[in-house]
Amino acid sequence: QVQLVESGGGLVQAGGSLRLSCVASGSIFRISAMGWYRQAPGKQRELVAAITRGGSTTYAESVKGRFTISRDNAKNTVYLHMDSLKPEDTAVYYCNTDPAMSAFWGQGTLVTVSS
Repeated sequence: QVQLVESGGGLVQAGGSLRLSCVASGSIFRISAMGWYRQAPGKQRELVAAITRGGSTTYAESVKGRFTISRDNAKNTVYLHMDSLKPEDTAVYYCNTDPAMSAFWGQGTLVTVSS
């Protein structure tokens, strides 16, 4: 059984930084590309960053240059470092495989960016 637990969200002022963490239980982590997703109020969930097993990364245009995804395979953990945060980054952030598996969605972690 796979479980993904996100942490690190909070309230931050515009221009600030946060680092999100996602710890994965089960064996899926080592064989999967992983992604960070977010869902803002009234909007669909979107993929903001992804990383392959080998460390290749892709980003949504809206976060490119501000967010950095990384992973530690030994710790079954994927990170999202977010800099220069904007109010429009406010959302619940989730990690999942890439592509996402519906059974793997966790509770997410809320990021609120104040102006």
